Amino acid sequence: MSPPDTSNGTGEGEAAETGPSVLVNDSAGLRPPGFDSDVTKHIGVQITLITAYSLIIMLGLLGNSLVIYMIIRYRNMRTVTNFFIANLALADLLVDTLCLPFTLVYTLLDEWKFGAVSCHMVFFAQALSVHVSILTLTVIALERYRCIVFHLGRRLTWGSSFLIMALTWILSAVLAAPLGIFREYHIEEFPSINLRIAVCSEKWPNGSSRDGVIYSLSMLLLQYIIPLAVISYAYICIWVKLKNHVSPSSRNDSIKRRKKTTKMLALVVVVFAICWLPFHVFQLASDLDLVLRFKEYKLIYTVFHIVAMCSTFANPLLYGWMNKNYRNGFLMVFRCEDKPESFHPEGSFRTRSMRGMTLNGCNGGHPPTAV
Repeated sequence: MSPPDTSNGTGEGEAAETGPSVLVNDSAGLRPPGFDSDVTKHIGVQITLITAYSLIIMLGLLGNSLVIYMIIRYRNMRTVTNFFIANLALADLLVDTLCLPFTLVYTLLDEWKFGAVSCHMVFFAQALSVHVSILTLTVIALERYRCIVFHLGRRLTWGSSFLIMALTWILSAVLAAPLGIFREYHIEEFPSINLRIAVCSEKWPNGSSRDGVIYSLSMLLLQYIIPLAVISYAYICIWVKLKNHVSPSSRNDSIKRRKKTTKMLALVVVVFAICWLPFHVFQLASDLDLVLRFKEYKLIYTVFHIVAMCSTFANPLLYGWMNKNYRNGFLMVFRCEDKPESFHPEGSFRTRSMRGMTLNGCNGGHPPTAV
């Protein structure tokens, strides 16, 4: 995920088309010789960018690693929904490791320093991880919808859940393939100042940018608009169902559970939309050549990219930290303890699926506390 290419070696800006699906743009934000007004070259801005990306990487690695550890470490955490959450955490880990470090280096150095092979592999891996992350968010929403709205007591089998996860990776690989295939590693030359710069850029068939625009628009639809519509519809239906649900136990407890679940569902949709909307809008405007002439185009692009990447550590907060059993597990890790029996009062690992208190699969109609 790097800033866009604004140089064609002749001193005139020409943007390389990029699919918003991956949040990757090709170039290092190269400027023609003599163009020295790039604000990202200021030391204060660079320190800020390094700090921001480093925090996102550290928080993402920590949060997602803890989520995966909890699910692997404790047998009773190995439920269908938790496996989907682990898949989401794995995808976000790939973004943190295969995307953000390369983006930061490319932004600061204005040159692709990683060779020809990585030019294809890195951008494919970045696209793959982002697609898997968003598809998994959609799968989780649909699974919650199936269980809660239709009161289906029969859970997905482990085999079915692993098959679904495998399909998300396969579909993501297909969607990401163009960003790995249609690339070119080449050297930009500026003879007047004897300068040669390595660039990794998109190269669509027939040398036309039209294919890139079509791909970008398609990915905007497939990666943002459709998933957000599906997730929103599913969680609105869940909210309505929980609102009208009458608990057979204490009414006060039921109201508290509804409020907590409604807050959780609202945050899922709002965070997803807020993190990704600015980048997608700006990327679409770039593809349509509406903002490429902005003086601070590269900085704006980078800021919106940072906002989008905040979703990689927000997901562990939403799907993990807001659940007491996950929170207790995280605290045990930091305290170097191993007391699974301390997972209460929302319900132990063994009983919570029956009481509908946590992130397990279908629960026979009782609403979970967090979804």
